[in-house]
Amino acid sequence: MVQGPHPAPPRMPVSPAVVGATARPAPPSAPTPVVPSERVERVTEQVTGAKSIVRSLEEVGAEVVFGIPGGAILPTYDPLMDSTRLRHILVRHEQGAGHAATGYAAATGLVGVCMATSGPGATNLVTPIADANMDSVPMVAITGQVGAAMIGTDAFQEADIVGITLPITKHNYLVTDPADIPRVIAEAFHVAASGRPGPVLVDIAKSAMQASTTFAWPQEVSLPGYHPVTKPHAKQIREAARLLATSRRPVLYVGGGVIRARAAEQLRRLTDASGAPVVTTLMARGALPDTHPQHLGMPGMHGTVAAVAALQKADLIVALGARFDDRVTGLLSSFAPHATVVHADIDPAEIGKNKAVDVPIVGDLREVLTDLLPELEREHAHHGKPDLEGWWRQLDAWRETFGLGFDEPSDGHLAPQHVIQRIGELTGPEATYVAGVGQHQMWAAQFIKYERPNSWLNSGGLGTMGYAVPAAMGAKVGEPDRTVWAIDGDGCFQMTNQELATCAINDIPIKVAVVNNSSLGMVRQWQTLFYESRYSNTDLHTGHGTRRIPDFVKLADAYGCVGLRCETKADVDATIKRALEIDDQPVVVDFTVSRDAMVWPMVAAGVSNDDIQYARGISPAWDRED
Repeated sequence: MVQGPHPAPPRMPVSPAVVGATARPAPPSAPTPVVPSERVERVTEQVTGAKSIVRSLEEVGAEVVFGIPGGAILPTYDPLMDSTRLRHILVRHEQGAGHAATGYAAATGLVGVCMATSGPGATNLVTPIADANMDSVPMVAITGQVGAAMIGTDAFQEADIVGITLPITKHNYLVTDPADIPRVIAEAFHVAASGRPGPVLVDIAKSAMQASTTFAWPQEVSLPGYHPVTKPHAKQIREAARLLATSRRPVLYVGGGVIRARAAEQLRRLTDASGAPVVTTLMARGALPDTHPQHLGMPGMHGTVAAVAALQKADLIVALGARFDDRVTGLLSSFAPHATVVHADIDPAEIGKNKAVDVPIVGDLREVLTDLLPELEREHAHHGKPDLEGWWRQLDAWRETFGLGFDEPSDGHLAPQHVIQRIGELTGPEATYVAGVGQHQMWAAQFIKYERPNSWLNSGGLGTMGYAVPAAMGAKVGEPDRTVWAIDGDGCFQMTNQELATCAINDIPIKVAVVNNSSLGMVRQWQTLFYESRYSNTDLHTGHGTRRIPDFVKLADAYGCVGLRCETKADVDATIKRALEIDDQPVVVDFTVSRDAMVWPMVAAGVSNDDIQYARGISPAWDRED
């Protein structure tokens, strides 16, 4: 039998609906074909449940599996060895498998796949599953479970991973009957990729893997209780267009849903037609090119002053695939107090969840934007284009007065902002940049220019330290011809750097920039600002006069990678260029940066965005007449 809750409410569209498919998802009222017709074999065969798992992954179009074998999943690893259509990459920790799967998915738009054994193997996937859930990343996690007769007996390496992950998956399954395996795998990929993407867990009992079954691949997926709404309501679209055509201070507030919906081109057309300023959240960097003249940058806690101010002073906010997250809104009661709010999202649960909405639009953002553009043009033809000259005069003044910048450190160490900026400038916009979490993440979001969607990967919602190296590995596997940089901190890097071994052995030549301030940098910044510079347990002893424990250059060498170190500004460009020249091995660069560097601008947690500080102790005078 198969057990599992009803699928949660649909949560942003990724197409194709199933990996390997070439068409957009079928209308929600119709069953969805699960594979291209040429891959379907009507002939059934007798196989073990384990081989059925492998066959199912092949038929659904999966190409890469990141995982580690163990007792409960071991029956599946035997037929996996014979597959010519699946590449398995043996990671060094299950967390690495999960983040690699999400990095692969975020870079390619396809469904990432990871695999682990029961008990601790499965629980090690909890963090990347939660991460994928928060950031709407399509992933299928397959875990082994103890034999069906032993479930609930506290058997060796037993954990109720279905129960554990119920709050952090889009859907999950417990499979005890091998006959259910093909259908469940097909459904898992469909649910993960359709609607609002997310992680799906498939937990399969070892007894089901060992039993004999008839493999029969389903021709379609039919889930009667699961109907993601993709087509927006025309009335709401017309009202949104009317508001956008008549607003004097509009802002397009763009979230990661635009990336997941593959709607960047539609966003660009709407931006050009509306004349409105655009802000892109941490998860939406690259949805609109940074060089676009209407792009104000990132809003929120460490956003640009212009982006934060635009939202605060707007009379209309058109939110597209954004969550009104606390890191964007600051003190929610004071956020955008004068704005009418249009909120478009494929997940109806997000609309009105945090911020009251005047015009709700439920639908696939690509369809929303496609429908909105002609309606906006009709409104312009009827009313004329709105006069935004005064609005842009104010926005440009904020951009010019409060542009991003940084001071050179007084301690003789590198400015981390300069290092990250030069990585972006010397590598270029066709590369993929993957960040850990902390100061380096914010600097990478601020100082690298993003010109295309899917070029910026990070753990936005969960804020997972250790994300960068395995996610960069997955991104490089998914797009091997792109240069992939992991921008990491010395704290984050030490959580998952064992995956460098995976990269070296499997010829995955990522590049890792360790922004090494010998500290847990963001925590130290908060201790400086809010705890009277009492640095409790934030010194990592990886440099700055310590014994370098560990020495990252030696560590890289031990893992079969090239290790470089840069300590002076004069060497920054040459070091980056040297890293870029190496394309047959992973490269780790230890950049020794100032531990006193801080991320600015900043809105302190729990305060109004009106209180943004451009630098320490310096806030803009919002109401000053320029």
